[in-house]
Amino acid sequence: MQLLMPLWTRILIWAVIALGVLTAAPNAFYSRIEPRNDAVAAIEKAAEAGQEATPEQLALADTWPSYLPSALMNLGLDLRGGAHLLAEVKLADVYKQRMDILWPEARDALRDIRDTVGPVRREPSAPDVLRISISRPEGLTAAVDKLKSLTSSIVSLTGVGATDYEVVVDGAHIVMTLSDAEKAATDTRTMQQSLEIIRRRVDAAGTREPTIQRQGNDRIIIEVPGSSAKELKDIIGTTAKLTFNTVVRRTTNPNEEPGLGNVLLPDADVPTEFYVLEEAPVVTGEELTDAQPSFDQNNRPAVNFSFDVTGARKFGEYTGANIGEPFAIVLDNKVISAPTIQSAINGGSGIITGNFSLEESTKLAVLLRAGALPAAMTFLEERTVGPELGQDSIDAGKLAGIIGLVVVAGYMMLSYGIFGLFANLALAVNILILIGILSTIGATLTLPGIAGIVLTMGMAVDANVLIYERIREELREGRSPARAIEIGFERAFSAIMDSNVTGLITAIIMFWIGSGPVRGFAVTTGIGIFTSMFTAVYVTRLIITTYMNWARPKEIVV
Repeated sequence: MQLLMPLWTRILIWAVIALGVLTAAPNAFYSRIEPRNDAVAAIEKAAEAGQEATPEQLALADTWPSYLPSALMNLGLDLRGGAHLLAEVKLADVYKQRMDILWPEARDALRDIRDTVGPVRREPSAPDVLRISISRPEGLTAAVDKLKSLTSSIVSLTGVGATDYEVVVDGAHIVMTLSDAEKAATDTRTMQQSLEIIRRRVDAAGTREPTIQRQGNDRIIIEVPGSSAKELKDIIGTTAKLTFNTVVRRTTNPNEEPGLGNVLLPDADVPTEFYVLEEAPVVTGEELTDAQPSFDQNNRPAVNFSFDVTGARKFGEYTGANIGEPFAIVLDNKVISAPTIQSAINGGSGIITGNFSLEESTKLAVLLRAGALPAAMTFLEERTVGPELGQDSIDAGKLAGIIGLVVVAGYMMLSYGIFGLFANLALAVNILILIGILSTIGATLTLPGIAGIVLTMGMAVDANVLIYERIREELREGRSPARAIEIGFERAFSAIMDSNVTGLITAIIMFWIGSGPVRGFAVTTGIGIFTSMFTAVYVTRLIITTYMNWARPKEIVV
């Protein structure tokens, strides 16, 4: 009796095996393909910017055939080495920004009832407090009602019924502060925005698989393989906060009192010159939609920018109303340019010029595209993990994998003879397909990930054990070898499915609620469950079917 397996099934299984081997193969040439992939990425980036690739990049790109797979498993921080930073986000800075933005709105609102309240003025106060005085005390009630109209309800589970601002009377002054619910919501938004901006900046720099996650209320962990702490701080630590402010006057006195509502900032290129600017910006970098490195009319490096609809409207209205007046472009609290407005700029785009090098203009464009950090950050902890430590981890992982593979393969050979050899062949295919999938999806391999691969070896042969033990039972009941094999695979399948489903559920939960190394373990374990099912059930059966139909043994020993 021959074992039957449809031709299309055999072709499909062989195709999957071949694809797995092909996609896993580049990892055997890691040191050769990794520089090649970096060169290809650099060439593509240069082409997008309208630049030409260097001869070195073109030479590296030719070191591996373009028609062959070239995806690699990215190595995590514990294997590759890299940078680890712990940053604290200054949430109080955001409260001050909110008050600075609120003041012009409050001032304009009170102008509508100027006859009742008289002239208004902002009084000195804590950074997160807006203190307003009015000239006519009898108008306090009307002023409070008017300012309360600027508040809005908070939409959140913890802030039901609360408003974003609290307005109270303190003697002869009106005090506006953020409500507790709004502070909590602001903290959450600030941390989410900081995480996203850091991720964009690190990704824009071409870094592989960074780990960026929130820790506690105001801290962020950043881990980037293959980078140094200094390089990472240069990318992340630069705020790149861009604003466009009204110029009050120029001065050479660094100690000049700018006045309430104004700020004194230095010229970025001339250290002896300073500008007194209105602190509340006309337009901010948050309203930018794009920024690209370019050249000005004198062929000097510059940055082209464009605003969104709201920013373009405000920019156009202001420039149209202030023709002939200087307008300051402020980057990270330095005036990089203060051109005179020649005409209304209604297109929502412009150019930032300054004493830039090409590299600086490119970096500035990257930072502006990623957006400004909503608040300053302080680095509480920084360290660089050396590549030699990563190599030790790789060597330890390889040793663990080899020992696990030898022990499992030896056990299967001793327990099941030639059928154990078939299981070992399927196990080898399983590992290759798993590596191929991890490479294709660009997964990051860490020490926990290696542990997941070693665990996959045990899960893979566990399914074979269930099948072989079932075949033994059928042989003891007197069935023919071919029939025993067929029944063994059929009746063991439900048990294999149940055990793997429970393992898959566990992997999904670990990935869902875990982070960092836990997710790495969950990814390799979850993918390993699918590859183990495929190789144990289908690849093993294909090998056994081929053997049985070729050798036609009258008896088998399982």
